[in-house]
Amino acid sequence: MTSQPRTETSTGPGARQRTVFLLAHTGRPAAVRSAELVVLGLLRSGIGVRVLAAEAADLPLPPSVETVPEATPDVLDGCELLIVLGGDGTLLRGAEFARASGVPMLGVNLGRVGFLAEAERDDLDKVVDRVVTRAYEVEERMTLDVVVYDNGDVLHTNWALNEAAVQKVAPERMLEVVLAIDGRPVTGFGCDGVICATPTGSTAYAFSAGGPVIWPEVEALLMVPIGAHALFAKPLVTTPDSVLAVEVEPHTPDGVLWCDGRRTVTLPAGARVEVRRGSVPVRLARLHHASFSDRLVAKFALPVSGWRGAPH
Repeated sequence: MTSQPRTETSTGPGARQRTVFLLAHTGRPAAVRSAELVVLGLLRSGIGVRVLAAEAADLPLPPSVETVPEATPDVLDGCELLIVLGGDGTLLRGAEFARASGVPMLGVNLGRVGFLAEAERDDLDKVVDRVVTRAYEVEERMTLDVVVYDNGDVLHTNWALNEAAVQKVAPERMLEVVLAIDGRPVTGFGCDGVICATPTGSTAYAFSAGGPVIWPEVEALLMVPIGAHALFAKPLVTTPDSVLAVEVEPHTPDGVLWCDGRRTVTLPAGARVEVRRGSVPVRLARLHHASFSDRLVAKFALPVSGWRGAPH
Protein backbone atom coordinates (compact mmCIF):
# COMPACT_ATOMS: atom_id res chain seq x y z
CA MET A 1 0.00 0.00 0.00
CA THR A 2 1.44 3.35 -0.98
CA SER A 3 0.41 6.94 -0.39
CA GLN A 4 0.96 9.53 -3.06
CA PRO A 5 0.50 13.27 -2.41
CA ARG A 6 -1.58 15.13 -4.95
CA THR A 7 0.13 17.84 -6.96
CA GLU A 8 -1.33 21.05 -8.33
CA THR A 9 -2.10 21.28 -12.05
CA SER A 10 -2.79 24.22 -14.29
CA THR A 11 -6.03 26.11 -13.70
CA GLY A 12 -5.36 29.02 -16.04
CA PRO A 13 -7.02 29.85 -19.37
CA GLY A 14 -7.25 26.84 -21.62
CA ALA A 15 -6.90 24.34 -18.80
CA ARG A 16 -9.40 21.47 -18.85
CA GLN A 17 -12.11 21.76 -16.21
CA ARG A 18 -11.63 19.53 -13.23
CA THR A 19 -14.37 16.91 -12.87
CA VAL A 20 -15.47 14.77 -9.93
CA PHE A 21 -17.76 11.75 -10.18
CA LEU A 22 -20.42 11.42 -7.49
CA LEU A 23 -22.02 8.12 -6.47
CA ALA A 24 -24.74 8.11 -3.82
CA HIS A 25 -27.25 5.79 -2.17
CA THR A 26 -30.28 7.75 -3.36
CA GLY A 27 -32.62 5.54 -1.36
CA ARG A 28 -31.43 7.30 1.81
CA PRO A 29 -32.75 10.82 2.48
CA ALA A 30 -29.45 11.63 4.22
CA ALA A 31 -27.54 10.70 1.05
CA VAL A 32 -29.77 12.91 -1.09
CA ARG A 33 -29.21 15.91 1.19
CA SER A 34 -25.49 15.21 1.41
CA ALA A 35 -25.19 14.87 -2.36
CA GLU A 36 -26.87 18.22 -2.87
CA LEU A 37 -24.47 19.93 -0.45
CA VAL A 38 -21.38 18.36 -2.03
CA VAL A 39 -22.49 19.14 -5.59
CA LEU A 40 -23.28 22.79 -4.85
CA GLY A 41 -19.97 23.24 -3.01
CA LEU A 42 -17.96 21.79 -5.90
CA LEU A 43 -19.81 23.76 -8.55
CA ARG A 44 -19.26 27.02 -6.66
CA SER A 45 -15.54 26.29 -6.81
CA GLY A 46 -15.58 25.69 -10.55
CA ILE A 47 -15.33 21.91 -10.40
CA GLY A 48 -17.60 19.93 -12.69
CA VAL A 49 -19.72 17.07 -11.34
CA ARG A 50 -20.75 13.89 -13.15
CA VAL A 51 -23.41 11.44 -11.93
CA LEU A 52 -25.19 8.36 -13.21
CA ALA A 53 -28.40 9.13 -15.03
CA ALA A 54 -30.29 6.60 -12.90
CA GLU A 55 -29.30 8.48 -9.74
CA ALA A 56 -29.71 11.98 -11.17
CA ALA A 57 -33.46 11.48 -11.34
CA ASP A 58 -33.57 11.12 -7.53
CA LEU A 59 -31.25 14.01 -6.73
CA PRO A 60 -32.06 17.76 -6.71
CA LEU A 61 -29.20 18.70 -9.05
CA PRO A 62 -28.55 21.84 -11.09
CA PRO A 63 -28.74 21.42 -14.89
CA SER A 64 -24.98 21.97 -15.17
CA VAL A 65 -24.34 18.54 -13.63
CA GLU A 66 -23.28 16.01 -16.28
CA THR A 67 -25.16 12.70 -16.45
CA VAL A 68 -23.88 9.45 -17.99
CA PRO A 69 -25.38 6.01 -18.57
CA GLU A 70 -24.83 3.47 -15.79
CA ALA A 71 -22.37 0.59 -15.79
CA THR A 72 -20.28 1.55 -18.81
CA PRO A 73 -16.53 0.98 -18.33
CA ASP A 74 -15.63 4.56 -19.22
CA VAL A 75 -18.04 6.49 -16.96
CA LEU A 76 -15.12 7.94 -14.96
CA ASP A 77 -13.00 8.97 -17.95
CA GLY A 78 -11.57 12.43 -17.30
CA CYS A 79 -12.53 12.42 -13.60
CA GLU A 80 -9.88 13.05 -10.96
CA LEU A 81 -11.85 11.63 -8.04
CA LEU A 82 -14.84 9.45 -7.19
CA ILE A 83 -16.85 10.62 -4.17
CA VAL A 84 -19.14 7.98 -2.69
CA LEU A 85 -21.92 8.83 -0.20
CA GLY A 86 -23.50 5.91 1.64
CA GLY A 87 -22.98 2.86 3.81
CA ASP A 88 -20.66 -0.11 3.34
CA GLY A 89 -22.68 -1.53 0.44
CA THR A 90 -22.52 1.74 -1.49
CA LEU A 91 -18.80 2.08 -0.77
CA LEU A 92 -18.17 -1.43 -2.12
CA ARG A 93 -20.20 -0.52 -5.18
CA GLY A 94 -17.99 2.53 -5.57
CA ALA A 95 -14.92 0.31 -5.27
CA GLU A 96 -16.05 -1.50 -8.42
CA PHE A 97 -15.97 1.81 -10.32
CA ALA A 98 -12.66 2.81 -8.71
CA ARG A 99 -10.93 -0.47 -9.60
CA ALA A 100 -12.16 -0.45 -13.19
CA SER A 101 -11.09 3.15 -13.79
CA GLY A 102 -8.05 3.59 -11.54
CA VAL A 103 -9.67 6.77 -10.19
CA PRO A 104 -9.24 7.24 -6.40
CA MET A 105 -12.38 6.81 -4.27
CA LEU A 106 -13.22 9.15 -1.40
CA GLY A 107 -15.92 7.62 0.81
CA VAL A 108 -18.28 9.55 3.07
CA ASN A 109 -19.91 7.24 5.59
CA LEU A 110 -23.67 7.55 5.94
CA GLY A 111 -24.07 4.09 7.45
CA ARG A 112 -22.84 2.48 10.65
CA VAL A 113 -19.20 1.37 10.71
CA GLY A 114 -17.84 2.33 7.29
CA PHE A 115 -14.16 1.34 7.48
CA LEU A 116 -13.73 2.17 3.79
CA ALA A 117 -14.98 5.71 4.36
CA GLU A 118 -12.62 8.58 5.01
CA ALA A 119 -15.18 11.09 6.28
CA GLU A 120 -18.47 11.21 8.15
CA ARG A 121 -21.68 13.08 7.36
CA ASP A 122 -20.65 16.05 9.52
CA ASP A 123 -17.45 16.48 7.48
CA LEU A 124 -19.05 17.46 4.15
CA ASP A 125 -17.69 21.02 4.16
CA LYS A 126 -14.22 19.67 4.88
CA VAL A 127 -14.57 17.10 2.10
CA VAL A 128 -15.44 19.78 -0.45
CA ASP A 129 -12.59 22.02 0.72
CA ARG A 130 -10.03 19.21 0.57
CA VAL A 131 -11.16 18.20 -2.92
CA VAL A 132 -11.03 21.80 -4.17
CA THR A 133 -7.52 22.34 -2.78
CA ARG A 134 -6.36 18.81 -3.62
CA ALA A 135 -5.43 18.34 0.02
CA TYR A 136 -5.63 14.56 0.04
CA GLU A 137 -3.35 11.61 -0.51
CA VAL A 138 -3.96 8.41 -2.42
CA GLU A 139 -3.47 4.98 -0.87
CA GLU A 140 -3.53 1.67 -2.73
CA ARG A 141 -5.39 -1.23 -1.16
CA MET A 142 -4.74 -4.86 -2.01
CA THR A 143 -7.49 -6.78 -3.81
CA LEU A 144 -8.10 -10.49 -4.51
CA ASP A 145 -8.26 -12.28 -7.83
CA VAL A 146 -10.62 -15.26 -7.63
CA VAL A 147 -10.85 -18.23 -10.00
CA VAL A 148 -13.38 -21.08 -9.76
CA TYR A 149 -12.45 -24.42 -11.35
CA ASP A 150 -14.78 -27.30 -12.14
CA ASN A 151 -13.09 -30.54 -13.23
CA GLY A 152 -9.97 -28.54 -14.07
CA ASP A 153 -11.79 -26.06 -16.29
CA VAL A 154 -12.22 -22.39 -15.41
CA LEU A 155 -15.87 -21.94 -14.43
CA HIS A 156 -15.77 -18.34 -13.23
CA THR A 157 -13.40 -15.46 -12.51
CA ASN A 158 -13.99 -12.55 -10.14
CA TRP A 159 -12.28 -10.17 -7.73
CA ALA A 160 -12.81 -8.71 -4.25
CA LEU A 161 -11.61 -5.81 -2.13
CA ASN A 162 -12.80 -7.22 1.21
CA GLU A 163 -13.33 -10.96 0.84
CA ALA A 164 -14.24 -13.97 -1.25
CA ALA A 165 -16.55 -16.17 0.84
CA VAL A 166 -17.37 -19.80 0.06
CA GLN A 167 -20.65 -20.64 1.81
CA LYS A 168 -23.21 -23.39 2.10
CA VAL A 169 -26.58 -23.03 0.41
CA ALA A 170 -28.76 -25.49 2.32
CA PRO A 171 -29.20 -24.30 5.93
CA GLU A 172 -29.69 -27.87 7.21
CA ARG A 173 -26.51 -29.28 5.58
CA MET A 174 -22.87 -28.47 6.25
CA LEU A 175 -20.47 -27.73 3.45
CA GLU A 176 -17.58 -30.22 3.38
CA VAL A 177 -14.35 -28.55 2.27
CA VAL A 178 -10.60 -29.08 2.08
CA LEU A 179 -8.30 -26.06 2.48
CA ALA A 180 -4.95 -25.74 0.74
CA ILE A 181 -2.14 -23.18 0.82
CA ASP A 182 0.28 -22.93 -2.11
CA GLY A 183 -0.89 -26.22 -3.56
CA ARG A 184 -0.55 -28.22 -0.34
CA PRO A 185 -3.60 -29.44 1.63
CA VAL A 186 -3.78 -28.06 5.18
CA THR A 187 -7.03 -29.31 6.69
CA GLY A 188 -10.61 -30.25 5.92
CA PHE A 189 -13.92 -30.08 7.79
CA GLY A 190 -17.62 -29.53 7.62
CA CYS A 191 -18.57 -25.89 8.03
CA ASP A 192 -20.92 -23.06 7.15
CA GLY A 193 -18.24 -21.57 4.92
CA VAL A 194 -14.72 -20.20 4.53
CA ILE A 195 -13.69 -16.56 4.07
CA CYS A 196 -10.57 -15.51 2.15
CA ALA A 197 -9.88 -11.86 2.93
CA THR A 198 -7.49 -8.97 2.46
CA PRO A 199 -6.26 -6.80 5.35
CA THR A 200 -8.94 -4.30 4.30
CA GLY A 201 -11.55 -7.05 4.65
CA SER A 202 -10.26 -8.19 8.03
CA THR A 203 -12.61 -5.66 9.69
CA ALA A 204 -15.61 -6.79 7.64
CA TYR A 205 -17.11 -10.29 7.28
CA ALA A 206 -13.89 -11.96 8.45
CA PHE A 207 -14.03 -9.98 11.70
CA SER A 208 -17.61 -11.11 12.31
CA ALA A 209 -16.50 -14.72 11.82
CA GLY A 210 -13.79 -14.42 14.48
CA GLY A 211 -10.80 -13.49 12.35
CA PRO A 212 -8.00 -11.17 13.48
CA VAL A 213 -7.81 -7.47 12.67
CA ILE A 214 -4.92 -6.84 10.27
CA TRP A 215 -3.55 -3.34 9.82
CA PRO A 216 -4.04 -2.14 6.21
CA GLU A 217 -0.29 -1.54 5.77
CA VAL A 218 0.39 -5.24 6.36
CA GLU A 219 0.58 -7.23 3.14
CA ALA A 220 -1.03 -10.59 3.84
CA LEU A 221 -3.90 -12.90 2.96
CA LEU A 222 -6.37 -14.21 5.51
CA MET A 223 -8.44 -17.42 5.63
CA VAL A 224 -11.21 -17.70 8.25
CA PRO A 225 -13.52 -20.72 8.71
CA ILE A 226 -17.19 -20.08 9.49
CA GLY A 227 -18.84 -22.43 11.99
CA ALA A 228 -16.36 -25.26 11.38
CA HIS A 229 -16.84 -28.64 13.09
CA ALA A 230 -13.18 -29.39 13.72
CA LEU A 231 -10.48 -29.00 16.35
CA PHE A 232 -8.12 -27.26 13.93
CA ALA A 233 -10.26 -24.54 12.46
CA LYS A 234 -8.40 -21.36 13.35
CA PRO A 235 -7.87 -18.31 11.12
CA LEU A 236 -4.76 -18.56 8.95
CA VAL A 237 -2.62 -15.59 7.87
CA THR A 238 -0.30 -16.14 4.91
CA THR A 239 2.11 -14.14 2.78
CA PRO A 240 0.59 -11.90 0.09
CA ASP A 241 2.10 -14.16 -2.59
CA SER A 242 0.38 -17.31 -1.34
CA VAL A 243 -2.42 -19.03 -3.22
CA LEU A 244 -5.39 -19.93 -1.02
CA ALA A 245 -7.68 -22.73 -2.17
CA VAL A 246 -11.02 -24.03 -0.95
CA GLU A 247 -12.17 -27.30 -2.49
CA VAL A 248 -15.81 -28.32 -2.16
CA GLU A 249 -15.93 -32.07 -1.55
CA PRO A 250 -17.62 -34.10 -4.36
CA HIS A 251 -20.18 -35.64 -1.99
CA THR A 252 -21.30 -32.36 -0.44
CA PRO A 253 -24.25 -30.18 -1.55
CA ASP A 254 -23.56 -27.26 -3.87
CA GLY A 255 -22.06 -24.16 -2.33
CA VAL A 256 -21.98 -20.52 -3.34
CA LEU A 257 -19.19 -17.97 -3.77
CA TRP A 258 -19.78 -14.36 -2.74
CA CYS A 259 -17.26 -11.63 -3.59
CA ASP A 260 -17.66 -8.57 -1.34
CA GLY A 261 -21.25 -9.68 -0.73
CA ARG A 262 -22.17 -8.28 -4.16
CA ARG A 263 -21.12 -10.72 -6.89
CA THR A 264 -22.04 -14.39 -6.65
CA VAL A 265 -21.80 -17.72 -8.46
CA THR A 266 -22.99 -21.23 -7.59
CA LEU A 267 -20.27 -23.76 -6.75
CA PRO A 268 -21.06 -27.28 -7.89
CA ALA A 269 -19.87 -30.20 -5.76
CA GLY A 270 -16.19 -30.79 -6.50
CA ALA A 271 -15.48 -27.16 -7.41
CA ARG A 272 -12.23 -25.53 -6.39
CA VAL A 273 -11.88 -21.82 -5.54
CA GLU A 274 -8.40 -20.31 -5.81
CA VAL A 275 -7.68 -16.89 -4.33
CA ARG A 276 -4.51 -14.88 -4.82
CA ARG A 277 -3.36 -11.29 -4.54
CA GLY A 278 -5.18 -9.15 -7.07
CA SER A 279 -3.36 -7.70 -10.04
CA VAL A 280 -5.31 -4.41 -9.83
CA PRO A 281 -5.54 -2.50 -6.51
CA VAL A 282 -8.28 -0.11 -5.42
CA ARG A 283 -7.07 3.45 -4.81
CA LEU A 284 -8.53 5.28 -1.81
CA ALA A 285 -8.29 9.02 -1.21
CA ARG A 286 -7.26 9.88 2.34
CA LEU A 287 -7.90 13.15 4.16
CA HIS A 288 -6.50 12.25 7.57
CA HIS A 289 -3.17 11.06 8.91
CA ALA A 290 -4.75 9.41 11.96
CA SER A 291 -3.35 5.97 12.75
CA PHE A 292 -5.36 2.85 12.08
CA SER A 293 -5.39 2.28 15.85
CA ASP A 294 -7.34 5.52 16.30
CA ARG A 295 -9.70 4.58 13.48
CA LEU A 296 -10.29 1.16 15.06
CA VAL A 297 -11.11 2.72 18.44
CA ALA A 298 -13.47 5.26 16.88
CA LYS A 299 -15.32 2.83 14.62
CA PHE A 300 -15.92 0.20 17.32
CA ALA A 301 -16.18 2.64 20.25
CA LEU A 302 -13.50 0.67 22.10
CA PRO A 303 -12.92 1.39 25.84
CA VAL A 304 -9.53 3.12 26.14
CA SER A 305 -10.23 5.64 28.92
CA GLY A 306 -7.71 3.97 31.27
CA TRP A 307 -4.74 4.55 28.94
CA ARG A 308 -2.01 6.63 30.60
CA GLY A 309 0.57 6.70 27.87
CA ALA A 310 2.24 9.81 26.53
CA PRO A 311 -0.14 12.19 24.69
CA HIS A 312 0.30 12.75 20.97
